[in-house]
Amino acid sequence: MGMGGGGTGKAMSDINVTPMIDVLLVLLIIFMVIVPTGLKGLDTLIPQPPKDKTAPPPEQTIVVQVMANGNGAPSYKINEDDFAKAALEPKLAEIFAARNEKVMFIKGDSNLDFGRIAEVVDMGAEAGVDHIALITPRIEAGQ
Repeated sequence: MGMGGGGTGKAMSDINVTPMIDVLLVLLIIFMVIVPTGLKGLDTLIPQPPKDKTAPPPEQTIVVQVMANGNGAPSYKINEDDFAKAALEPKLAEIFAARNEKVMFIKGDSNLDFGRIAEVVDMGAEAGVDHIALITPRIEAGQ
């Protein structure tokens, strides 16, 4: 490794690379040990095939309509079925108790005060609805 046995007295111009290789191997081992313990990937959910081969029927979208009447008190509908205001929250609780998808849409009349629609939002939240969306005339028109 660059060591001669003679006594010529000249300086050697060869570099001794053995210590550099030792340092390189030690660093390589250190990085191989440190890097895998420091990284963590993202948790993923892989779609699983259904246990039973019969597909359940798709759940119907729930749309609560709040419509203005001439007498001042609004009328309420859940998917075209008329309901009184007092019966609205129990019916919503009944509907969403058995559903996996807890999404409700509210379509309010433009002539109503927003406070009337906010009451329905509160009723949906009390019934256990996770996501409540408002249908505006622009969304209804599909723009």
